[in-house]
Amino acid sequence: MNDYRHILLAVDFAETDEYVIRKAGHLAETLRARLSIIHVLDNIPMPDMAYGTMISMTGDSSYELLEVEKSRLNEIGARLNIEPARRWMVWGVPGQEIVRLAEQEQVDLIIVGSHGRHGLALLLGSTASNVLHHATCDVLAIRLQNESSAPEAAGLSGNLARLGAS
Repeated sequence: MNDYRHILLAVDFAETDEYVIRKAGHLAETLRARLSIIHVLDNIPMPDMAYGTMISMTGDSSYELLEVEKSRLNEIGARLNIEPARRWMVWGVPGQEIVRLAEQEQVDLIIVGSHGRHGLALLLGSTASNVLHHATCDVLAIRLQNESSAPEAAGLSGNLARLGAS
């Protein structure tokens, strides 16, 4: 029995995203699940918006950065055969926006990379920790190091094919 019919992949365009992208693509294919993707903009200053001590940028610079982010999202979406309507780029707090979209789109599984920072975030990463604690669906946090030494997805090595056969 396959409980995962709709998977949401969260990306932040870190160098280690490629590992998470491959895992998500493989899992969605194995389970024959629909795959959506989200990228949350939390670090691009927008014109006419107060944002702490961030250096002011012109509207053109912000627009160019948005276009770069959009292009990256569309490139990943195309590689994973994700329809454009299921490619989401939103502004906000990453963990909150990922959870909000997952609920809105009735996602069964959220896949996030975990970079590890400090405290509980040292184990899960701040975004992954936020998603894990607030999501109403299952969450797969893929621990990341670097591409060559990244462990198999949260200890699920080799189990993805068995999930699809259930």
